Amino acid sequence: MNEHSFNKLCKGDINLVRQIRKAAVLGSGVMGSGIAAHLANIGIPTLLLDIVPRELTEVEKKKGLTLDNKQVRNRISQTAITKLLKQKPAPLSAKGNITLIEAGNLEDDISRLKDVDWIIEVVVEKLEVKQSVFAQVDQHRKPGSIVSSNTSGISIEAMAEGRSEDFQKHFLGTHFFNPPRYLKLLEIIPTKATSPEVLEYMKRFGEDVLGKGVVEAKDTPNFIANRIGTYGLLVTLREMQKGGYSVGEVDSVTGPLIGRATSATFRTLDVVGLDTFAHVARNVYDQVDGEEKEVFKLPDFMNEMLKNGWLGSKSGQGFFLKKGKEILELNPETLEYAARKRLKTPSIEMAKQGKGLENKMKALVYSEDRAGQLLWNVLNPALVYSAQLLGDIADDIVAIDQAMKWGFGWSTGPFETWDAIGVEKSAARMEAEGITVPQWVKDMLAKGITSFYKEENGIVHYYDNGEYKELVENPKVLNLKAIKKQKGVIKKNSGASLIDIGDGVALLEFTSPNNAIGLDIIQMINAAVDEAEANFKGLVIGNQGKNFCVGANIAMMLMEAQDDNIFELDMVISQFQQAMLKIKYSAVPVVVAPFNMTLGGGAEVSLPAARIQATTETYMGLVEPGVGLIPGGGGTKELYVKTLRNMPKGVDFDLQKVANQVFETVAMAKVSTSAEEARGNNFLNSADGISVNADHQLYDAKQAVLSMHEQGYTAPARTKIPVVGETGYAALLLGAESMRLSGFLSEHDLVIAKELAYVLAGGKLPFGTEVDEQYILNLEKQAFLKLISTPKSQARMQHMLVKGKPLRN
Repeated sequence: MNEHSFNKLCKGDINLVRQIRKAAVLGSGVMGSGIAAHLANIGIPTLLLDIVPRELTEVEKKKGLTLDNKQVRNRISQTAITKLLKQKPAPLSAKGNITLIEAGNLEDDISRLKDVDWIIEVVVEKLEVKQSVFAQVDQHRKPGSIVSSNTSGISIEAMAEGRSEDFQKHFLGTHFFNPPRYLKLLEIIPTKATSPEVLEYMKRFGEDVLGKGVVEAKDTPNFIANRIGTYGLLVTLREMQKGGYSVGEVDSVTGPLIGRATSATFRTLDVVGLDTFAHVARNVYDQVDGEEKEVFKLPDFMNEMLKNGWLGSKSGQGFFLKKGKEILELNPETLEYAARKRLKTPSIEMAKQGKGLENKMKALVYSEDRAGQLLWNVLNPALVYSAQLLGDIADDIVAIDQAMKWGFGWSTGPFETWDAIGVEKSAARMEAEGITVPQWVKDMLAKGITSFYKEENGIVHYYDNGEYKELVENPKVLNLKAIKKQKGVIKKNSGASLIDIGDGVALLEFTSPNNAIGLDIIQMINAAVDEAEANFKGLVIGNQGKNFCVGANIAMMLMEAQDDNIFELDMVISQFQQAMLKIKYSAVPVVVAPFNMTLGGGAEVSLPAARIQATTETYMGLVEPGVGLIPGGGGTKELYVKTLRNMPKGVDFDLQKVANQVFETVAMAKVSTSAEEARGNNFLNSADGISVNADHQLYDAKQAVLSMHEQGYTAPARTKIPVVGETGYAALLLGAESMRLSGFLSEHDLVIAKELAYVLAGGKLPFGTEVDEQYILNLEKQAFLKLISTPKSQARMQHMLVKGKPLRN
């Protein structure tokens, strides 16, 4: 739907609030407070209401409070808000966002619903309770305000019964997944009375403002993702018992090996909580019949776990129990814990060697060993079940696939998975084994159509009601794979590709393993800037990998250092520094789009850009001290300069405090836990943008390029940088020594910190001396080369490569 048609739709004949400026969440449990936190993260003031306590706590009694005291009456919601600051993973992207959440209660503050544009119910999962709450909401809400329920499976239609016409037109289900900040899926469930305008508005709002992956679901038990996900987990439980597999063996093959989350099956259950899982399973069990009902019946050992309170992470034990450093697994037959096992078979080894998920899946699923038997018996019922539910839970296969990817972390949805193992081959095997393949799938195969999806010229089509239909995505989603197939690439080498993303904007995509920076990427940065200056309005540096960039190629640097090729390393560092200056002083705007892990060299690429367009979940930091080094590509210098520029204009500031702040950030290898925190650490400034929806990031970065171009962009002028010099260096050393004595720095950390302090201070110059940035870059390079030559730094690099974590030596 384009902008014009959306606006036209919103001018319908109902009273629709077209902009949500303020919200209310009713129910302050983990889910309710998490939703309130997510709304606060995107800047929406939110009223969080819960019931009024009926008894005083001992603390309240000692304070002399009564049940009529506001502090007591708001206690439940206020406690929930306070807990947001302690929860992990953090629900708030910045602690300051908590000021946007206001505590209240459902008696004193219900009338305040007239001031909000969206009311979200998240109370206990009982229909009569929800209906009672909505009766009150109907009395106090303003006409046109949107009302929704976050239920995980109770009928949306039943909740709206007896409500006013305006309420019913503006009512629907909005099922967030926990934790709301991190999980992408938002299932939207309309009723028969929900206005089409409201439905379209909320789908667009969910994607563009909430940053979610939105799917429209039908009003059926557990909707889409929980229905299929719970079924799949219970089938896996059944096969585990039937085949005599252990909990650990199942998890070793039902995770990343088949494109699923690292938490696989039983670790996922521990994280979700067995009580939550049991509630979802029973919800379906109570509403279906026949064979399906039997699948949703919890096995006896799981009921025993519930009785024992073995709920998973929240109770300290579940399918797994951690004792010291050892992780034990539960034996479902004895309910005792033993050492965790892993399944080892020839097909697993073959799958690990296979390229691409499709080849890995085929190697596993069609194998006759224990891994193959387990996976076939787990996958084929889930695929058939998904196909049977098409039309009942969702209108098309795309919604089902997206729900499972966004809600459960699957790399491929059920129908994409079926394509990967071969629909024709697998369906034939299913029928040979007496499994009933849904008629519509057999009809599809009879027509000679052997896949649910096909791709033509980079455009994806999906099978629907006897024919292929084009998969239409939001225009804000730029699919780099599709663009490359449609337009090709301008230039590429082993580490990066330069692409035309339209409207006169080019994009440089990193493609090296882990997007680690080596000479190939450095060469492409230079070529990309040259090409952009000659033929484009500007350049975006971004990609659609797992992480933006985890740093420089440590293995290459360590090898050169161990071979004593300091001259070679000197040349590489010089080239990297000059490439970063090329980004900074490009004649056309360069916008860098970092997301997820943006570490070391990834941060160094971002800092000199004309603008950064981050995502909410951008974890940025100069982490070189963790591998025994300091930033060598200008990172220290650029963070210092950016911090200086963030100082208030026309106001005197303490230069030493700025140096101290940057020193601590780099020496302690601080990594932001969000883009907002990165702004607080001066990796981002007020001009830099944050995309709430990560899928829209490259589009937003492109728009930033176009905006700067239209405003007549000119490259920044080269200016000198004031440094704290010799006296500032002494102050930084004092701080470093203090951190060592306090246990924050090891002996080698102190060696690194001294080198960093010398660079940041500008050497032994008078305080306030202004130096050219190349002078600081030379100091950076000298310190980098000195450190990489030391055995302890090389040991840190080796440890990171082997163990994947820092060494404190």
